[in-house]
Amino acid sequence: MNAWVLRAVGLGALTVVLRTVLGFAMVDWPTQGSWMRPLGLLVLVAAVVAWGVLDGRADERSGANADLTMRWLKAGLAGGIGAGAVAWILDFLPKFDLGDNGFLFEITAGASFIVLLIFIPGVIGVTVGRFLVRREAKGKDNAAPSLKKEPAAA
Repeated sequence: MNAWVLRAVGLGALTVVLRTVLGFAMVDWPTQGSWMRPLGLLVLVAAVVAWGVLDGRADERSGANADLTMRWLKAGLAGGIGAGAVAWILDFLPKFDLGDNGFLFEITAGASFIVLLIFIPGVIGVTVGRFLVRREAKGKDNAAPSLKKEPAAA
């Protein structure tokens, strides 16, 4: 399976799960939405950044210098459009309240927001991951001379 497909499916599914949980929670606790919405957003962004950091670290350690920007852009596009389509379908089921948005909205405006929530934090995570590996390598290079033992003076 392509790496971007795995990210798209995983993060698109996480988006749908968070929207579904938020929909159920808003039915039961409608006055608590002021903290539930940002919490769902934070969970999604944290998951994307964490995955991006793992990608960046793995790529930098392998030395492959892969084009992770395109990987995350494809993942964002597929994940956003897929999450919008699945949310639109789930909204037809009884007891599911996902906003009653139309299909056109879900695959355009709604999906574009999710695309940005996957792409931008993913690329930021990749950058941080690569930076961390370079910093570790630089720290090891600087520390190596001090670990060498000096010959004993006669």
